[in-house]
Amino acid sequence: MAAALRCALCSCLLLRVSGIVPKPQNARIISVNLRSVLQWDAPRFHKGNISYTVQSKSNIFPGEKYKSVSTNLRLTECDISFLSPYGHYVLQVRAESENNHSKWVTVRFNPMDDTVIGPPDVKVESESGSLHVDFIGPFAEHEQDRWSLRQLYGSWKNRILYWKKGSHTEVNHIETEHNSYIISQLEPWTTYCIQVQAVIPEWNKTGELSGELCEQTTHNGVTPVWIIVTVLIGSMLVVAITVLVGFFSFFYLYRLTRYVFCPSYIFPQHLKEFLSKPPSGSQYFSSLPQEEHLFYDKLTVISEESKNLSNGSGDETSKTSEHLQDSELEDSDS
Repeated sequence: MAAALRCALCSCLLLRVSGIVPKPQNARIISVNLRSVLQWDAPRFHKGNISYTVQSKSNIFPGEKYKSVSTNLRLTECDISFLSPYGHYVLQVRAESENNHSKWVTVRFNPMDDTVIGPPDVKVESESGSLHVDFIGPFAEHEQDRWSLRQLYGSWKNRILYWKKGSHTEVNHIETEHNSYIISQLEPWTTYCIQVQAVIPEWNKTGELSGELCEQTTHNGVTPVWIIVTVLIGSMLVVAITVLVGFFSFFYLYRLTRYVFCPSYIFPQHLKEFLSKPPSGSQYFSSLPQEEHLFYDKLTVISEESKNLSNGSGDETSKTSEHLQDSELEDSDS
């Protein structure tokens, strides 16, 4: 009876020392790509406001003391991404209300071992009967810093899983140390689905799978005839159009240059006709209008000598008159 009373008194004393504040529940660390957060569940406490304090210490040095990480927390989580990824840590959290507090809840944490490797970013393209797969990341991010997890872990491989869509029983595996890979020898015009994950042999870790990407292959590398014909016809049309445009451009420039530097002059047609005929008096008079006619009268010239010779023989007088008539006829004809 006395022993039971002493135990009850001890329990009451312990509750008074701890402030009868219950401790946090289900403390755990969520870490993805070294982005780490300590989380816990709030205890049932209805006697006032409650806050939390988080402390940490390195587990490498046994004599090291706890250092305060955060105090007077109102949320049930604490970001611990600032811790070195190569360390081994012990973290503890307790609940507090006014001047009372709960017991510590302890969690051990090894970032490189405990963090989850997320999926990489994957891009798939179909070309010539093959699938070109490119992947990048994942990356560790903290505040403004961003670095590749591959640089931290050293040995790193990317595992590619692919299969025909609708047939998950035949899944093929390929591992590569590069950030891209060409999956060849695939059936043409067939849809394949792909997922990629990181594999770290030295740490015995496997990353999460990327989202499922499905892409259809085109042909098996042999270009169809219709594509060749289309390309040839298109090329010929382009060449023909280029030649025609060049020809007309040259012809236009030629004519423009000739018009500017060597202008053409059209000789009047009536001058051409006039100059094409040989010069002639008869032709000139024949070209005169038909209405114009020459009229003349008979003219007899009697000189002083004819008067003196009037008494001469009649034959000479007649000869003289005939001679004058003949000369007048020649003048008229001319």
